[in-house]
Amino acid sequence: MLVRKLAVLMLACVAGLTGAVAPPTASASSANCSVTTLPVNSSSVVRLLTTPAVISGQLCVPDGAVPSAVQLLVHGGTYNRTYWDLPYQPDQYSYQRDMAEHGYATFAVDVLGAGQSSHPLSLPLTVWAEAEALHEVIGQLRAGAVGGTRFGKVVIVGHSVGSGIVASEASTYKDVDGVILTGVTHIPSLPALGLGAALGLVPAFLSSVQNPGDPLYFTTKPGARGPLFYNTADADPDVIAADEATKDQVSVPGMGTVAVFGIVVPVTLGIDVPVLQAVGQDDVLFCGLLALRDCSSASALRAQEAPFYSAAAKLSVYVLPDAGHSIALHRNAGDYRDATRAWLVSQLGI
Repeated sequence: MLVRKLAVLMLACVAGLTGAVAPPTASASSANCSVTTLPVNSSSVVRLLTTPAVISGQLCVPDGAVPSAVQLLVHGGTYNRTYWDLPYQPDQYSYQRDMAEHGYATFAVDVLGAGQSSHPLSLPLTVWAEAEALHEVIGQLRAGAVGGTRFGKVVIVGHSVGSGIVASEASTYKDVDGVILTGVTHIPSLPALGLGAALGLVPAFLSSVQNPGDPLYFTTKPGARGPLFYNTADADPDVIAADEATKDQVSVPGMGTVAVFGIVVPVTLGIDVPVLQAVGQDDVLFCGLLALRDCSSASALRAQEAPFYSAAAKLSVYVLPDAGHSIALHRNAGDYRDATRAWLVSQLGI
């Protein structure tokens, strides 16, 4: 599986596929979604980056009374918040709209350097700067700055690089009620990551990314996202096209510090609230022989990951069958969302 996917990646990159893909139009949804821009200037690190610095995010809530709990959603590298609300068949693929239809509130942010948030110079944009900015966002969620609701419970949810940021935030500031880490294990496949970076990445300013940053911001080459992020047997080609059309950038310093200090170094030992770790069974970046991680079942993966968490984390693990790295965008992603809601009920009473 890994060798075949990397071969596909090599062929896609050598072929030099070019051109932006027109993003599909999102269909109507009953969720109530609105965009909020939050200042993060009180952060001592962020103040060095841009003035004023802002984090942009989309709040989605169900019809009727707004819940007292919210999930803060943090996307992965080369993504932005559209990972959680893809503009293609939202009834099947939008995490935010599906959660709203089941009575849950979510706030999906663009991390610094991506989407509509501030785009500082890449060099100081480390995992610690991103975590500090999210700490401010959490404070503002609790204070009622987003949608006018003072959220009593905040669960922070990450994907891939975003999971590394989330782990750093939660272990440092201890300001959340629960943590969900997706698309990540503590021992990634270094060959897959290395080859993927060498063959699949390009400076963002040479790509179709909107508002690219300085030369140390990178994104994926056209054709690379399928073999890197998906098990194509369990993915709609139009989803991959929408993913390509809405892709974003990631800073090299950010990605590097997240990889070392947010994933490999077990900062997760400092998390003292319940944790759910969810991965795709066929994630070539974090599972399989070259990753030294067995993702064939939740019980097998939990046995390998549990030493990286404290007893207070009450680690739960979920493996989405047949899915690749970006588990929220596979055909069976509804099963992962159902498992997430079951965990929110059982572990946090949400």
